Amino acid sequence: MTILALEDDTALCKGIELALAATGRRFALCGSIAAARAAMQTDPPDLFRLDINLPDGSGLDFCAELRKTGVKTPILMLTANDTEIDMVAGLERGADDYVAKPFSLAVLRARTDALLRRGSYTDGKIIAGGFMFDFEALRFEKNGQAVELSKTETRLLQLLFTNKGQTLTREQLPARIWPDGAEYVDENALSVAVRRLRAKLEDDPSKPTYIKTVRGIGYKWRAGM
Repeated sequence: MTILALEDDTALCKGIELALAATGRRFALCGSIAAARAAMQTDPPDLFRLDINLPDGSGLDFCAELRKTGVKTPILMLTANDTEIDMVAGLERGADDYVAKPFSLAVLRARTDALLRRGSYTDGKIIAGGFMFDFEALRFEKNGQAVELSKTETRLLQLLFTNKGQTLTREQLPARIWPDGAEYVDENALSVAVRRLRAKLEDDPSKPTYIKTVRGIGYKWRAGM
């Protein structure tokens, strides 16, 4: 999972990063709103952590901007402004939670973890890293754009994503993707299904970052997302 930290105090940012470090959790440290806009385009975060007072504007205004553009990713405001008016202002602009400095790292860690859990599942939808997967309604999106998947691609995606970080072998997958006749499926069918799914989900299918090949064994969805 990726946390985008918008904070101009680099030392504080790095200290919090060390305190909140966890397996598969990555941080995009941004010292300005401009840098945050650029970072979220290349690696859509699973959580925004925003300061209010920034060199090129207000974190409150950036929070409101994110919500107006349809971003549903959880937002945690982290700032020295601890008055009730500031807290209400942050929540009214779309923040999900608010932590004032000075703060307890234990509390910050707990609230961060809670927001990341909340961001992963919303009304049965899985939201992560710019993707929205709704396996019940068969609706899929990437960066807000609808993605049409076949039945085979949907089954493959669900198997990989719900077992993210784990390698599913080429022997295991066919029987679970084609339960009513895997023995009749061409041996290249799995490779074709993986290639087609990558073409729809990866930024560069020739250099996949989500659906990873484990050479000689099978495939896995990358861990930490």
